[in-house]
Amino acid sequence: MPDLLLGQTLTFTDDPFLSGPDAAQHERNGAVLIDGGRIQAVGPAEVLRAQHPQATIHDYGSALISPGFIDAHAHYPQTGIIASWGKRLIDWLDTYTFPEESRFGDPAYAATAAETCLDLMLAQGTTTVCSFCTIHPESVDALFAAAQARGMRVLGGKTCMDRNAPDTLRDTAQAAYDQSKTLLNRWHGVDRLSYVITPRFAPTSTPDQLAALGALWAEHPSALMQTHLSEQHEEIAWVGDLFPQARDYLDVYESFGLLGRNALFGHAIHLTARERARLREVGAALVHCPTSNAFIGSGLFDMAGLKAEGQRVGLATDIGGGSSFSMLRTMAAAYEIGQLGGTALHPAQLWWLATAGSAQALGLGDTIGTLRPGFEADLAIINLASTPAIAQRAARAESFWEALFPTLMMGDDRAITATWVAGKPTRPSLL
Repeated sequence: MPDLLLGQTLTFTDDPFLSGPDAAQHERNGAVLIDGGRIQAVGPAEVLRAQHPQATIHDYGSALISPGFIDAHAHYPQTGIIASWGKRLIDWLDTYTFPEESRFGDPAYAATAAETCLDLMLAQGTTTVCSFCTIHPESVDALFAAAQARGMRVLGGKTCMDRNAPDTLRDTAQAAYDQSKTLLNRWHGVDRLSYVITPRFAPTSTPDQLAALGALWAEHPSALMQTHLSEQHEEIAWVGDLFPQARDYLDVYESFGLLGRNALFGHAIHLTARERARLREVGAALVHCPTSNAFIGSGLFDMAGLKAEGQRVGLATDIGGGSSFSMLRTMAAAYEIGQLGGTALHPAQLWWLATAGSAQALGLGDTIGTLRPGFEADLAIINLASTPAIAQRAARAESFWEALFPTLMMGDDRAITATWVAGKPTRPSLL
């Protein structure tokens, strides 16, 4: 029996950074028909109701039916240390991250963390996440098992490190290759899961390990590769000391076969002109992590400039360096950072980044992130009057975007009326 969801609908026909807000299509009295885990039709409610009288009706009133949010860069093992005080990147890793990640060789501990993280994300309307795991294969198994149990489309991989990390978190070049290959063969393409080749970042991998992971990627070029790039000035200087032969940070990755269209580079704040040109040339994706960049004091991502020059960009929480599981809060932080950089991002641009833009960054732009027939039915139902403060502001709105923006800036999990994953509701309606 098909399901017919009624409410306001919002979808995109193009990138609003290129085409402006008109790239978004808003239907005040809209509907989405779902069957077999996929979207079958999108259009005016009265039309779809008449065409599909047998469908089960889910009337969300004036709530917004949106594609589910897509978090393009996260660290699920850092769920337990989110919002830890007072450190910048290197000290953050040493003080909080590495001690916590050392616990993930325990399958039960990893399973609890993975389940908690995914449930928190679903409660925030996030239906897809691309996550770093730890060096432990058990951490990858835990993430994918939790995703399978929830029907989620999830990407992730074993985080590889063979230097500048505690003994409890170091593998070797050969172990990184062997374990990553085994995990890729076990999980990649199973159900809604994708394996991602994952060197943490250049300072924690020897040249031998980076070369081994580059070789693995060459063997499996359809897989994604994720890592970090140019997050903080101290990090960039460290990379320069460790790889003096490289022209810049990006050149380190390229020299070991870790640059291509299926590459995801988290942060990418302090890029040189050469790096920007090379990233654009190969079509690699950059992932903006605004709450993390502010929380750890990393800097201001140049969204306006990077998009204007044609870069592919996604949006992410980067938990636990990021300070919120909410993609609404992440969009708000992206807006605030844009303002500090002199560019006010339009609500259409922000919503696109959290849905279709992140889908495209992950190479899934033809699968998720848009309300379109044939796409997987991952949806977030958003109450645009979820708190008194938001409701009173939205009541004064003279346009859809003006009504949406207060939720974008002030919304939290109270705004998430329901989350649908693969055509099934995952939490009860609050309406």
